[in-house]
Amino acid sequence: MIALSALPALNAVLNGTSAVLLAAGYLAIRRKRVHLHRACMVAAFVTSVVFLASYLTYHYQVGTTRFPVDGGVRTLYLIILGTHTVLAALIPPLAITTLVLALRGRFGRHARLARWTLPTWFYVSVTGVVIYVMLYQLYAPAAVSAPRAVATAAAHATAPNSAATASDTSGGGSPGAAGSRQARSAARP
Repeated sequence: MIALSALPALNAVLNGTSAVLLAAGYLAIRRKRVHLHRACMVAAFVTSVVFLASYLTYHYQVGTTRFPVDGGVRTLYLIILGTHTVLAALIPPLAITTLVLALRGRFGRHARLARWTLPTWFYVSVTGVVIYVMLYQLYAPAAVSAPRAVATAAAHATAPNSAATASDTSGGGSPGAAGSRQARSAARP
């Protein structure tokens, strides 16, 4: 069984795989390789179904994950997320209809609908990976707080009361607590 915390990465891999299969399927049909096209598109469909099951499982258990950064990056993220979400809602009916038309041999209607389905599905797959990278890699809470932690540690290192001797900290606690003890003992009459 896959750990719940591993599902976002799995979802990104499934989205990326779907995008690659969609591109390969498109190239195959452009070269009149119908069997390869069919195999790629069915594999992309199955990959997307597995993605959807994994995505729903994760968010049912965890809920919503908030983007931890403000400013222009947040605006960009929300634009990508918004377009991704709206278009992702269209993919199941579009993909199923496009697939059914092909399976029934209605290739004219299949091709006309696929002109809309393919770029939409491809966009959703690629932006799914982009959202994962932004939310869980570039701007993950740990990644965002790490530079702040380094800056905070550097600020404390240069602060006048941060230099504590071994005798200051021998009673336990942190150097900051030792500095507080020094301030209290200096203030006593």
